[in-house]
Amino acid sequence: MAVLARSQTRAPQALTGGDLVAQVAACAAGLRRLGVARGDRVAAYAPNIAETLVAFLATAALGAVWVSCAPEFGTRSVIDRLSQLDPTVLLAVDGYRYGAKAIDRTAEVSAIRAALPSLRHLVSIRYLDRHLPDATPWEELLAEAPADGALTFEAVPFDHPLYVLFSSGTTGLPKPIVHGHGGITLEHLKVLALHQDLGPGDRFLWFSTTGWMMWNYLVSGLLVGATVVLFDGDPGHPDLGALWEVAEETGTTVFGASAPFLMACRKADLRPARGSLRWVGSTGAPLPAAGFRWVHAALGVPVSSISGGTDVCTAFVGSSPLVAVRAGEISCRHLGCAVEAFDPAGSPVAPGVTGELVITAPMPSMPVGFWGDDDGSRFRAAYFETFPGVWRHGDWITFTDDGACTITGRSDATLNRGGVRLGTSDFYAVVDALPEVVDSLVVHLDDATDDGTGMGELVLFVALAPEAELDDDLRRRIATALRTELSPRHLPDRIEAAPAIPRTLSGKKLEVPVKRILTGTPAEEAAARGSLADPDALAWFETHRR
Repeated sequence: MAVLARSQTRAPQALTGGDLVAQVAACAAGLRRLGVARGDRVAAYAPNIAETLVAFLATAALGAVWVSCAPEFGTRSVIDRLSQLDPTVLLAVDGYRYGAKAIDRTAEVSAIRAALPSLRHLVSIRYLDRHLPDATPWEELLAEAPADGALTFEAVPFDHPLYVLFSSGTTGLPKPIVHGHGGITLEHLKVLALHQDLGPGDRFLWFSTTGWMMWNYLVSGLLVGATVVLFDGDPGHPDLGALWEVAEETGTTVFGASAPFLMACRKADLRPARGSLRWVGSTGAPLPAAGFRWVHAALGVPVSSISGGTDVCTAFVGSSPLVAVRAGEISCRHLGCAVEAFDPAGSPVAPGVTGELVITAPMPSMPVGFWGDDDGSRFRAAYFETFPGVWRHGDWITFTDDGACTITGRSDATLNRGGVRLGTSDFYAVVDALPEVVDSLVVHLDDATDDGTGMGELVLFVALAPEAELDDDLRRRIATALRTELSPRHLPDRIEAAPAIPRTLSGKKLEVPVKRILTGTPAEEAAARGSLADPDALAWFETHRR
């Protein structure tokens, strides 16, 4: 079995290795008929379903370049991404379903098509049974398979572009990050076989949309002979047990999700069935020690906490079946990853000291570059300006004596209280544990005061559970928890209740855009609405400047 696809909209689907080869061969033949050749770009506006995977593999076989956006992305966000690549073919669904809600996307597809003059063909993937005009149906694309059913491959150089991933685009135009055939194949073979301990007989499910790098990571499970489990839907519908039930039903052995999802399951005191699970993976944000302990208590399996990024489409640090897992820590550096913590002067810091996460030597796979950045200037400016010749990633990292580490947030969202750096993840681990708090976000406004103390203003925003109220008692309990579990320096100068905490579509909190809004930047300039899970979540902060 190669693919198990589960959806909250469609019937379950299963593809053997032979089925997958046949569909990819037919799709590649169809794309050739549409004129797709080596180097052309094929774009998808589709969810995590089997057709999306088949189209990606067919694109790779032709030596064409793949790019995908999840259908949750707004029109502007899709156009901002795809217009940089001039795709010739767009594969799109007519809509998608999130939980019980069907969301029509026919108008968005039309707008995207009109904004991309390079497009020669639209391929429609039936989903909500709405009509996309002047489109080639998916079934027609696959109708004329090769007579012998053979899947052939275009030979390409090692660094030939395989796919383009995009930065979040919360500020400015998203960066089009190019990953090459050879490098990312080596990297994913390494990380999945040796670190995630995946192989034939495993079933691999990592919840992701097609607009997040974890989708690319997930489908690479095919490289090591694992069955990949695709999930299309809302992981919280009808409740937080939905995704765990899919894992149990499909015999998933390695299950991954975001740290906020795992913490939400802990807060709900969920006790899912272990089923066939061997590992539970976590990424997207630092997982607090309490999240590790919940997984261990509820499921009896270790946590594979990993951290990397879209920039490399993999992780720098993570787990290994040969290395101990300690609650709250990422177990080890990944093989071939020269990860260090640097001080502001560009020197390594001692274990126990927090520094900038840097990569001091090339990894098995790093980006080929940015699309359209012919002289490499944008690429160098993005990663190599702070420490010449050294990749600066933008996270705070602290190593232990034996090589484990913790990541305490983005370095550009630093909380600096009188010269002492505080990690945002520490705040969230404490505050989000309170039953009244659904989500939280903390920012430090450096120039909020001019009293000469250099302390600035630390502002904590909390989204509350229904019926909860931010009264003096709750403010006092938040302050007590922060003082007791962290330090007096962590006490916020003010605590405010926000209707929602803004996050990207991949679940990352928008600390830097909120800080910019609070210091005068208009919300529409601080972040692109289409890159947000809730496009209206930032507007509230404009009315709460001080």
